[in-house]
Amino acid sequence: MKPSRSAVGWMFYDFANSSFVTVMVTVVFSVFFANVVAGDRAQGGEYYWSLAISISMTLAAIAAPILGAMADYSRSKKKFLFGFTWLTVTATALLYFVGKGDFVLGMVLFIIANTSFNSALVFYDAFLPEVSTPETIGKISGYGWGLGYIGGLVSLAVSLPLVKNHIRWVWPMIGAHMFLFSLLTFFLLKEKPGKAPKTNYFKVALGRISFTMKHLKNMPDLLGYLLSYFFYNVGIYTVIAFAAIYGENRFQMGQQSLIIFFILAQLTSTLGAVVFGWISDKLNVRFSLSFSLLVWIGVVVWAFFCGSAKEYYALGFFAGLAIGSSQANSRTMLSILTPLDRQAEFFGFYTLVGRISSVIGPFVYGQVTLLSGKQSYAIISLGIFFVLGWILLHRVNLERGKALGKSYVFK
Repeated sequence: MKPSRSAVGWMFYDFANSSFVTVMVTVVFSVFFANVVAGDRAQGGEYYWSLAISISMTLAAIAAPILGAMADYSRSKKKFLFGFTWLTVTATALLYFVGKGDFVLGMVLFIIANTSFNSALVFYDAFLPEVSTPETIGKISGYGWGLGYIGGLVSLAVSLPLVKNHIRWVWPMIGAHMFLFSLLTFFLLKEKPGKAPKTNYFKVALGRISFTMKHLKNMPDLLGYLLSYFFYNVGIYTVIAFAAIYGENRFQMGQQSLIIFFILAQLTSTLGAVVFGWISDKLNVRFSLSFSLLVWIGVVVWAFFCGSAKEYYALGFFAGLAIGSSQANSRTMLSILTPLDRQAEFFGFYTLVGRISSVIGPFVYGQVTLLSGKQSYAIISLGIFFVLGWILLHRVNLERGKALGKSYVFK
């Protein structure tokens, strides 16, 4: 079935915002911040980068339940989505004024940008049940991720000629990319009409957390999946945040080499998102996600033993496949296990779980690197989180969870 106009608009937001994750969080700005902006600090630039990531994700985690309540009750998901998007755009563009030694200004602007970026995702994810059906949700989610990786690929290609002599122009370029392509979402995505009830969002947020915790104990498969997601997302987010820094410091890869590396990884990420999204609809989303986590375990072990930049390029192909497949299937897995009329509520809790795990990973990575002096020990430590996530995922009974999600009565 052909995706609706709103579904196409929704998917294009992935195309717009993936440039931020790819260029700012993963490939270019992370290395620039660690080596140039904060490179002369005694603790090392990697420590301050992990601190910036952890602070921004902590703020996003605190805000997530309140924003989730706003997504459900305000009837203004679209307005909030673009408000946070444009705040991300502004803070990202202003990073142009950050140079060598300006680590405080750089941290503040990046924290604003990354917090806003992750806050926007609460509203974006809440649209997924509206733009799809139970039969197409895996496909639509996978297509969104796939289009996002293409957006990241485009932004990397445009960044490539700038990084050698005009690297600070990359940040305003990424802001422009997000702004221009998010306009397609603004024009195409339609929000279901309705009158917004007057309510206290903070009170609703606290009530939701209490409500979710109360009912999760009666939904063991959904609870088991959320615990699994918590652990393996620690590893995924940390790899995204530190992969370029790892390549630059361990193999002396320059910015242009790293961009080429991630262009190759984006290609397999696109393939992984689309193909494994299709597999999750046709076969079994748990099987698809489980295979992705096995690939992740292989990736971090290989990264520990990796001995050259050439070998790191080969590793990037498999890392890209793992990222694309696991991220697309994670969103689908939650939707399948959650009652349809409570999806926005549980997506808010899912976002909260994801944000908390995204705080822990960079913190652990930074501390292991600081104490050991070797990033290879930090990268192999992530394998523990992937293994725990894989074990917990296999305790989830998918069919029982789906049936309970359809029949569970909330009281």
